Amino acid sequence: MIAVWILVALVVIVFLYGVFTYNRLVRLRVRTENAWSQIDVQLRRRHDLIPNLVQTVQGYAAHEREVFEDVTQARAQAQAATGVQGQAQAENQLTRGIGRLIAVAERYPDLKASQNFLALQEELTGTESKIAYARQFYNDTVQSLNTKVQSFPSRIVAAIGGFQPKEFFDIEEPVRGPVSVQF
Repeated sequence: MIAVWILVALVVIVFLYGVFTYNRLVRLRVRTENAWSQIDVQLRRRHDLIPNLVQTVQGYAAHEREVFEDVTQARAQAQAATGVQGQAQAENQLTRGIGRLIAVAERYPDLKASQNFLALQEELTGTESKIAYARQFYNDTVQSLNTKVQSFPSRIVAAIGGFQPKEFFDIEEPVRGPVSVQF
């Protein structure tokens, strides 16, 4: 009789562990999806700023047509990208294009002094910071989910529940060189 109660207790414990683990995996998956949504919001904001930035620079440096076309094309590809890796590759291309656009702007002192350009550049910088934070949050939640999905014994519950590891969102950080100060 005691053996039956022990067996029942073990079955209940295993069942409860399965329920708690499944619910934890669901929370992690939802949190990861929410984190991806936050990245998407910030990327859309970035994409919305780019035409204004291009137009402002274009007013001062109209002969730099190739740079403007590259940035516009990279923006279109970033907006159309799907999946974590596709989005990361498109954003890397867009970041390089924006870097070239800013480099063009550096050659025009009147443009660098333009309030419109400065405001757009500041807003873009703020958006880049928000993207970095959202990416870090997303990658942290992906790490938690992937650890739970791949570790034993939660791996069994994950397989039964159809949970799969998610991809990290890795984009290139803008190259930061030494700051030059002129007196």
